[in-house]
Amino acid sequence: MTDIYLYNTLSRKKEKFQPLFEDYVGIYTCGPTVYNYAHIGNARPAVIFDLLHRLLKLHYPEVVYARNITDVDDKINDAAAKLGVPISEISAKYAAAYHEDMAAIGAELPTVEPRATQHIAQMIEMIQRLVDAGHAYAAEGHVLFDIESFDNYGALSGRDAREMLAGSRIEVAPFKRNPGDFVLWKPSEEPQPGWDSPWGWGRPGWHLECSVMAETHLGDTIDIHGGGQDLIFPHHENEIAQSVCSHGGRAFARYWMHNGFVTVDKRKMSKSLGNTLVVHELLKTHPGETLRYLLLSAHYRQPLDWSESELARAQRTLDRLYGVLRTASDRFGPFEAADQPGEAFLDALRDDLNTPVALAEFNRVARQLANAESRDEARTVAGELLANAALIGLLQSTPEAWFSAGSSDDESAEIEALIEQRNQARAERDFQKADAIRDELTARGILLEDAGGVTRWRRKDG
Repeated sequence: MTDIYLYNTLSRKKEKFQPLFEDYVGIYTCGPTVYNYAHIGNARPAVIFDLLHRLLKLHYPEVVYARNITDVDDKINDAAAKLGVPISEISAKYAAAYHEDMAAIGAELPTVEPRATQHIAQMIEMIQRLVDAGHAYAAEGHVLFDIESFDNYGALSGRDAREMLAGSRIEVAPFKRNPGDFVLWKPSEEPQPGWDSPWGWGRPGWHLECSVMAETHLGDTIDIHGGGQDLIFPHHENEIAQSVCSHGGRAFARYWMHNGFVTVDKRKMSKSLGNTLVVHELLKTHPGETLRYLLLSAHYRQPLDWSESELARAQRTLDRLYGVLRTASDRFGPFEAADQPGEAFLDALRDDLNTPVALAEFNRVARQLANAESRDEARTVAGELLANAALIGLLQSTPEAWFSAGSSDDESAEIEALIEQRNQARAERDFQKADAIRDELTARGILLEDAGGVTRWRRKDG
């Protein structure tokens, strides 16, 4: 098996990937807090780690990918209070929306999708282990992790104590031994959700939730933990501390992977700037594959700048790719995907998910298909292209469906009828009528493409 190399945030270098067990890989990524629709920044890790999951499944017999849903959180409480509805109604609505939107951009469901509220008993158990081992303490209805009890606190983020305190944005409460100590359990008051515990009626801290769900579904030590760069501190730093200390010093995750931020026209997304791009809204005007292509266009560790011009570029690229596939199918008949993606394509992804190089190879193979001169050559090249596409999650529609997207069945039938009238006029050498029909369709935003005796159509906007 050809080796896979991944950049490890913990070691700050690219490393050869070697799972703990030869035939098994466990991955955990932080999923959504379901209080609103996902924005494009939330979609980036969903797409990146979906691709990593697909790649690893080609190389290992068993890959378990866990991506959690945080369904107990103060943001959910606030959203429910504003609308005067139960908290479960908010979390159910936005979890369903998240699934729908991620499916539209080709992010497959993880192997397991644990929810925080289903793991309260395990959370209480982990807290008790930490208290018993002297790593946590109870104070005024809270249970807090004592960061001074863990010598390696700060190793992931590389921050010193002063930087961590400044960057944590946590409440400096008088009952804390150290201002940086973080909450494992906190008291709840109506209408906040709560559960019985040895420390009173309350709810878990956010950091604890992920540690417990990872432990429950993947064991004490997991192979890969992923998420956005914004989670390195304090979330992932705190996960490491509580997990290592509750597991007798065993490592929590062997490889840490973090994707870069998404900016919009070179500016950070924020509510104050009004530039937060919601996937649910973007999908109303753009195909999901177009969003996916743009999300994969930059290396995952680098920032990704989102703009209408780049989105249009991704759309044109996919139009061209589908056009190549359609023309080749018209010339040489239907194609089937090869058993494996091309080696050059795989090599790019094995090199720390280098999607810019992989997409360049993807487009190179498409150009080769466009220039194919024989049926055998076309079938071989198309097979490779389709195998590559299946791995990266592109070209998953048919050319006909892609180019007719946005048209009703009645409208599509009408367009096809006009094309047939135009073909008849051309056959009768009535070029004035044929041109008039083309002009009518062009005015409606429909472009005609004549190739190999076949007329195809697509919308100007793809």
